[in-house]
Amino acid sequence: MLVIKIGGSLDGAEILVRDLAHHDGELVLVHGGGPRIAAALERMGFETRFKDGLRVTPPEQMEVVEQVLTHVGKELAHSLSRHGRPAVGLSGRDARLLAAELQDPELGRVGRMTSVNTSILFALLNRHLTPVVSPIAVGADGPLNVNADEVAAAVAGCLGEPLVYFTDVPGVLTDPDDPESRLPLLSGDQAEAMIANGTISGGMIPKVRAALLALEFGAPWVVIAPGEAGGLQRLLAGKMGTRIVPAKNDREV
Repeated sequence: MLVIKIGGSLDGAEILVRDLAHHDGELVLVHGGGPRIAAALERMGFETRFKDGLRVTPPEQMEVVEQVLTHVGKELAHSLSRHGRPAVGLSGRDARLLAAELQDPELGRVGRMTSVNTSILFALLNRHLTPVVSPIAVGADGPLNVNADEVAAAVAGCLGEPLVYFTDVPGVLTDPDDPESRLPLLSGDQAEAMIANGTISGGMIPKVRAALLALEFGAPWVVIAPGEAGGLQRLLAGKMGTRIVPAKNDREV
């Protein structure tokens, strides 16, 4: 089984979705929806703000965020089903699939993952249905918006399964201007050291932090790879992306 995190828009992702639909193995998909949320909020006259890379979600915006993410999940599930892999779009509120706690009062309705009800996922997988999970969780007093990378990390960790982050980058690079400097394998300790010394910088830091969080939750390995045609087969063969493994596997690096 693999847990896959993909972007929240189908624009330009149809080929990737088709590849996932034809993958010979169980999948759980987690998606985001940032661009669509921003567009919906703008149409309604809301201001979009971020703090520490997280979308500030005031209570009056939460309903819009949830509607957009739920719709994106249904679109992805429909696309997978149309390509031959029956899928079900789920909110984290369905059967209390995802539980979270408020992260920071200044962020509004933004949550930090606390648990995953994996029995729901197994129930669907046992019926050959692919879960497509929207990053909305249940909090103590209502729904919470959770970063999709964190949701994917928690889902993979609680399932004890590998995680793939499909992104717009080749992987972790030693030189950000040279795609050929991709590191095929990296330990958690090495990743932390590369963040500390500045080798991993900019937008790659949150991607690697999310991968390290997945390892902390219990995922055996995480791959950061570009979302492109044939990507899943190539990354599983070690031909693309960067595989990040726990520190105990340092000897393999």
